[in-house]
Amino acid sequence: MADNYRYERKFFISDITKHNVESIVKLHPAMFSAIFHQRFVNSIYFDAIDFRNYFDNVNGSSHRIKIRIRWYGELFGHIKKPVLELKIKNESLNRKQIYSLGPFNLDNSFTAEEILDIINKSDVPEIIKINSLKPVLLTHYRRKYFSSADGNYRVTIDTDLVFYHICCQKNLFVNKLTDDINVILELKYNQNADNNANCITNFFPFRLSKSSKYTTGIDKLYIY
Repeated sequence: MADNYRYERKFFISDITKHNVESIVKLHPAMFSAIFHQRFVNSIYFDAIDFRNYFDNVNGSSHRIKIRIRWYGELFGHIKKPVLELKIKNESLNRKQIYSLGPFNLDNSFTAEEILDIINKSDVPEIIKINSLKPVLLTHYRRKYFSSADGNYRVTIDTDLVFYHICCQKNLFVNKLTDDINVILELKYNQNADNNANCITNFFPFRLSKSSKYTTGIDKLYIY
């Protein structure tokens, strides 16, 4: 439905420390304060054999989708509460479809066949079964959450990013890229708050970016 869509503005920050970024957020006139607790966010991204979703993103397609499994906390081991997320972009707006999955283990025995089997045995609508896709990228990062005083705007700060190449067969997860310097800030808000969004973004001394963790990871770990 239309009211499920929201705006997401991203800032890729490479010249300011994560501590200074957090200080800037807290000093914002909108009075951002921490909500929830910081946690690690983990995702397995899927794509077609021709990396169709990746190229849609790079080429700036106005209608595109990202498909991923997401969970929080420890990266490896027994994953108890994963969800399948379809992140759908329509022009400048985004929404998610989320489906619970059964638990699985992420270790050296992880294979594409195993994870696809878990998805296809879960309560996921038949129309989005992803047999034609494969897992291609694993991401892991630390996220902090902030909300404006009026509750209309939320900011997340992502740091300590790690990207792993995923193979279809046995994975040792040794082909990886670690980024503990760059910071990704995202501003998120509903459509009815768009009129005042410039007042929020104009205070930040950062430049808006179209950078995506998925495309960054693919760019760094794959050769075309």
